[in-house]
Amino acid sequence: MPSPLLVRPSAPDARGRVHSVTPESAGWTYVGFEVHDLAPGASVARDTGDREVCIVMVSGRARVTAGGADFGIIGERASVFDGRPWSVYVPARSHFAVEAEGACEVALCSAPGTGARPALLIPPADVPEETRGQGSNTRRVRNILADTDDRAESLLVVEVVTPAGNWSSYPPHKHDRDAFPDETLLEESYYHRFAPRQGYGVQRVYTDDRSLDETIAIHDRDVVLVPRGYHPVGAAHGYTLYYLNVMAGPRRTWRFHNDPDHAWLVKP
Repeated sequence: MPSPLLVRPSAPDARGRVHSVTPESAGWTYVGFEVHDLAPGASVARDTGDREVCIVMVSGRARVTAGGADFGIIGERASVFDGRPWSVYVPARSHFAVEAEGACEVALCSAPGTGARPALLIPPADVPEETRGQGSNTRRVRNILADTDDRAESLLVVEVVTPAGNWSSYPPHKHDRDAFPDETLLEESYYHRFAPRQGYGVQRVYTDDRSLDETIAIHDRDVVLVPRGYHPVGAAHGYTLYYLNVMAGPRRTWRFHNDPDHAWLVKP
C-alpha cells in the first residue's frame, strides 16, 4: 500500500495541473505546491488571496505578470539538470498569470502572506549555488528563497541536485519543533525528478519514537510530504536526482536538528 506521504502525479487537468498539494490535502497548515504542464500558448492565472506564491520555471519559457508588473518572457533551461532556474515571487493579495511561450513546466509554491513584500523577478544570477557535503554525500544546492534574504514573508524555496548514487538531506535532520534558536518548525514538500527519467531513489521519513516511520520508493515527478521527522534521500546508482523543496512555518528561519545516531558524520 502506498505511503500516505507519497503523492503521485496525475494526468493533466484542464489547466495542465499534474500536482496539487494544499494544506487541507496534506493535513498541515502552511505549505502549498502545484505543478503545471503548459502547452504552447496555454496559461495559468489566479488571485493569490491570503497566500504568497513563488513561480518556479522548472523547464521551458513563459511570459509572467505578477503584482501589476510584466516581467516578460523568462526561463531558459531545457530541464532541471541544465542550470539554475528563473523564478518570480508574487505577494499575497495580488494576481499573477503565466502564459507558455513553448511547452513548459511550472511549479507554484505557496504559503501564508499579508502582501508586505513586492513582486520580484529572481533570475538565475540571483540564485546562489553551493556544494554541500563530501564523498557520497555531495550535492548542489540552489537557494531561490533562503532564510538569509527578505524576499518573502513565509516561503523558503530551494533546489537540490544529488549525483547518482549519493545521499542528500543527510545526515538525517528534522525541523519540527518551534524551539528557536535551536530548531524551527517547518513543513516541507519534495518534488523529485530523475535523469534518466526511469530512475528511482528512496526517501525515509521518521521520528525519534518511530510513531512515524515511512520508507518510500520515489520516482520521477513524485512529491513526498514531510510533516515532521527526519527525511534523508538516496539516489540509485546511475540516476541523478533533483528535488524542489518548499518549506514554511510560523517563523521564516531554517534551524534543524540532526539525528543523534548519525550526527557523528558531520562532527569535526
